[in-house]
Amino acid sequence: MELAVRHQTIYRYAQPAVRVALLLRLQPSVCDGQRPQHWQVTVNDVPVPAFPANAYGDGEAFFQQMGPASEIVIVAAGIVATRDRQGIVSGLRPEAPPAVFLRQTDLTRPDAAIAGLADAVRGEAGIGRLHALSAQVREAVAYTPGATSTASTAAQALAQGEGVCQDHAHLFVSAARTLGVPARYVAGYLLELDGGMARSETHGWAEAWADGLGWIGFDPTNGICVTEQYVRLCCGLDAHDAAPVRGSVFGAGNSAIDVDVRISEAGLDPQQVQQQQ
Repeated sequence: MELAVRHQTIYRYAQPAVRVALLLRLQPSVCDGQRPQHWQVTVNDVPVPAFPANAYGDGEAFFQQMGPASEIVIVAAGIVATRDRQGIVSGLRPEAPPAVFLRQTDLTRPDAAIAGLADAVRGEAGIGRLHALSAQVREAVAYTPGATSTASTAAQALAQGEGVCQDHAHLFVSAARTLGVPARYVAGYLLELDGGMARSETHGWAEAWADGLGWIGFDPTNGICVTEQYVRLCCGLDAHDAAPVRGSVFGAGNSAIDVDVRISEAGLDPQQVQQQQ
């Protein structure tokens, strides 16, 4: 499948920023089953020339602007060729050892409830345990847009019983690590085939290490392993670590952010695809 993506992020500042520094992870992964065909990232219409691989195997670039800036417009767009590999993610170069992704963070740190969720599937064998965990997460936390914030933890989402894709991924990652299974958060894009519509934001899911198979992508929000409808951008210990755009701004006062993501099959123009509400 060939997917056309356009991801625009606009930062507006109440007063011109003195300095803007951004870390960009907006280059789709080059791996088995996924390869960007035509892809460009621009900041204020200036192309970002290169995205060298970081320690996780994801492309990463640094942008800095000195002097007054009232608005920063970041656009990542192009075509990505994908194919279904039954969730298996391989071919990233370089790549951190799986044991790196056993480390919990403030967003994934387990409590007694998460430990109980993990214990419920502990008796399952091999990859069946991971499928069971994904199903448990989906059942325990109802998908409810706006129910949580980017600062919400896995434990908080489980306690209130509702959340969004970030919460599902954090909870899966937390419980998997509790079971001694390396797991990581993944940020990217998802084509919703029902009506060919696009999400208006990035999507989040998880990858877990399965002995004999390697990394497997699980999307608890949709109850499936990743398919050719997914475009993988980057991974990390949690959503903050895997943020496609991170940075700092000096002297800007209040700021506003507007994000617009459109994705379609390559035969359609993603700029003309109606956003999913």
